[in-house]
Amino acid sequence: MSKKYTKSQLALRNGQDRDEIWVAFRGIIYDVGASRLWRNGKHYEHWAGQDLTEELKNAPHTDKVFEKFSIVGELI
Repeated sequence: MSKKYTKSQLALRNGQDRDEIWVAFRGIIYDVGASRLWRNGKHYEHWAGQDLTEELKNAPHTDKVFEKFSIVGELI
């Protein structure tokens, strides 16, 4: 059973308010803090602490990019 987090709890993991840099995609929360592309909680025009499900449609990569990140929990 994975831990469950609300959107408010996810929003705090934005690389600014706390050290964690997390994003959600399709209900799963990933820790992207190890990626140099997410330094300071920002990745191009995207910000950590958010659900990126809709935004991925416009990304130059597929959802396979999330396979390299560890799963933190579930977005409720």
